Amino acid sequence: MTMMTLHRKKLRSSRRTTAKSDFFDGLPDDLVVFILCKLSSSASSPSDLINILITCKRLNRLGLHSVVLSKAGPKAFAIRAKNWSDSAHRFLKQCVSAGNIEACYTLGMIRFYCLQNRGSGASLMAKAAMRSHAPALYSLAVVQFNGSGGSKKEKDLRAGVALCARAASLGHVDALRELGHCLQDGYGVKQNVSEGRRLLVQANARELASVLRSATWRSHHYQHLYACLTGLVSCPLLSDFGCNVPAPELHPANRFLKEWFGSGRAISGQGMRLCSHVGCGRPETRPHEFRRCSVCGTVNYCSRGCQALDWKLRHKVKCKPIERWLGVDGELGGLVEGGDGENAAVG
Repeated sequence: MTMMTLHRKKLRSSRRTTAKSDFFDGLPDDLVVFILCKLSSSASSPSDLINILITCKRLNRLGLHSVVLSKAGPKAFAIRAKNWSDSAHRFLKQCVSAGNIEACYTLGMIRFYCLQNRGSGASLMAKAAMRSHAPALYSLAVVQFNGSGGSKKEKDLRAGVALCARAASLGHVDALRELGHCLQDGYGVKQNVSEGRRLLVQANARELASVLRSATWRSHHYQHLYACLTGLVSCPLLSDFGCNVPAPELHPANRFLKEWFGSGRAISGQGMRLCSHVGCGRPETRPHEFRRCSVCGTVNYCSRGCQALDWKLRHKVKCKPIERWLGVDGELGGLVEGGDGENAAVG
């Protein structure tokens, strides 16, 4: 009697276990892939995707499906520089092979600047740019403006302006700001001061709209904004005062560059510098590649966009003229050539 009771209990337990496992195992692969695509596209960090892959063999297999990897969003590739490894590199390459343009851009930036594989990095960024990826277009414009990865003679200002114009048409604010400064200064394009200023105002307007859409900003600054709009206090464009505008969220690629070179990893070559804008992270690929502030000479920028942003965020209050540069005059965003052939950005 006791043996029969134990047998029945085991049978009921096995049925419950079978029912539980059959529910998931019975789901068709295409439905699971569809769900995983939604999860990968909305992932807030790489761990969201990794946790799926280590759950079970089936989820690991389907989680690495090309359709799932192709849908992964930029935050799924927000790998920290300290966690960089061969497995992270392989994962990004898998996503690139699956056709994910965010992976193309992120791996392209890492290879070009960090791993110093210039050809492969530029090729991956170009692959993303050809599919209208605005950050890739803008990054290639910066490469063209500076002749990054080559000599100073390899600068192609017209190509840089064309890439900026394309990125700006896709809504990239930094590209729009860069294009405005190029037109205002006649850098790589025929000078058109009024059009350049119009684009700079448009960049400010888009930046302001982006800030107003931020729930965090609304919760902290609604009363001040209301006072500004009703005329109780005067309020210029928020983008003109970096202290009033929260720092924009860094793209995973830029954050990786900042962490990579900020962790003490040396930039190859003597006299290499990082872009002084806190949200950039790009390093020089040859000595004296970046523009320097013509007033103080202590900061360097990879682009006019980075220069303008850093001026508003912090450098405006720190910039002090030194005797060496007292003879240089100009407006923010202009360029002059240094005596030794270096680029100088007017602060």
